[in-house]
Amino acid sequence: MGVDIGTSSTKGCLTDDKGHVLRGAERAHATATPKPGWFEHDADTIWWADFRAICRELLEGGLPSPSALCVSGIGPCLLPARRDGTALRPAILYGVDTRATLEIDELNQTLGSDRILARGGSPLTSQAVGPKLLWLRRNEPEVWERCQRFFMASSHIVHRLTGEYILDHHSASQCSPMYDLMKNEWASDWSELIAPGLELPRLCSPLDEVGHVTAAAAAATGLRPGTPVVAGTIDAWAEAASVEVRSPGDLMLMYGTTMFLVQISDSARPSPHLWLTRGILPDQLTLAAGMATSGALTSWFRDLSGSSFDDLFDAAARVAAGSEGLLALPYFAGERTPRFDPGARGVIAGLTLNHGRGHIFRALLEATAFGVRHNLEAMAGVAGPPVRVAAVGGGTRARSWIQIVSDVCGREQQVHRESVGACLGDAWMAGVGLALVRPDQPWNPVVDTVSADPRVKELYDQRYSLYRQLYRDTHDIVHQLGSPLPA
Repeated sequence: MGVDIGTSSTKGCLTDDKGHVLRGAERAHATATPKPGWFEHDADTIWWADFRAICRELLEGGLPSPSALCVSGIGPCLLPARRDGTALRPAILYGVDTRATLEIDELNQTLGSDRILARGGSPLTSQAVGPKLLWLRRNEPEVWERCQRFFMASSHIVHRLTGEYILDHHSASQCSPMYDLMKNEWASDWSELIAPGLELPRLCSPLDEVGHVTAAAAAATGLRPGTPVVAGTIDAWAEAASVEVRSPGDLMLMYGTTMFLVQISDSARPSPHLWLTRGILPDQLTLAAGMATSGALTSWFRDLSGSSFDDLFDAAARVAAGSEGLLALPYFAGERTPRFDPGARGVIAGLTLNHGRGHIFRALLEATAFGVRHNLEAMAGVAGPPVRVAAVGGGTRARSWIQIVSDVCGREQQVHRESVGACLGDAWMAGVGLALVRPDQPWNPVVDTVSADPRVKELYDQRYSLYRQLYRDTHDIVHQLGSPLPA
């Protein structure tokens, strides 16, 4: 069994030992935004409640309880808790939550941004857990005084199931600056500086068997008592595993609420524009990049226009490459890599009275493709170009979107049989962790290959250059627009 707790839904699946999905389940949930720049999940009513519901749905109708279980989830997140795992406040989510800007600046000044990058492999950004912990300590002292442990989505479920307090090495490597990437251990001196007295979780591999389902957890979930539980990891890396991104040069392009890229590269070096982290397999490094929007942008326009996705993709397909003179920036929620600019904003340039919803929607799809190209160029600069690109996620159901990305980037993309996402990678990790599945075993075969159309290369090369220029030319304007008015 694999279960993944995502930004907007939780998904689960039961598979056999060949990767065939026997049953799937999904449960939608909302993300709270109590203040601008804040994104939160309640661990009890979302993470644990969703997990219990997914388990019961997967097991209903007589299907056997799984031989092994693994959970992934959004991350890196910060759930402050008591020693018994009781949550003290809603979890502060990953890089979309930008509340700790001042703490990022302070830690960069105190520890040195170059030293942080060299020791931890990644620049200090809103993606990191360290600044969020410091923010909690400074801004919610009544919570901090009671905080004894911290969890992410996957490790919280592991604790609820087994009582174990663990965190996998990959997730820990996104706790910058509290993890030493080169030594593969907690950076105890910097951790104590940021979060004095906080008990840090035991580190393990994402594939390690870390415990067994207790009688109480079995009663709550319907799982068999004693079921082995594998540590799991952050969702994007589980999703990469679902499409067999395992070897150096393999790259996953995830079409989700955000666009996320993971490339296996044991020779990559730290970059101030990307994240270098531990991988799923032992001694493996991965280079990662993430845009702030993609599916979120298409959903925004769907809701704004009152149209269905089918209608919008059909309308966009009737518009030629280049959107008849429209050019968009997809930074509607700021931008993560490679810009690391939370103050960036969306732009749609070139509008006329002759443009309709199809033109605008295609321009937004092309904008996400330009963002992917920008990230691929940054990744190639420190790890070399990818050998293979695997497309995954809900957005892959729209083949025209994959085609636009291939055309803009000049890259072939492979689409696999199953696109259920990270939960399928979790099932693979559960099988490998219990030696029920070989690490190199075929799991999710390729069923489609999307190649770049050479006829639009020159057009998209020119538009990509303008895309980069449009950000520079509008930078000061959108930052001023996003600043609070003077009192």
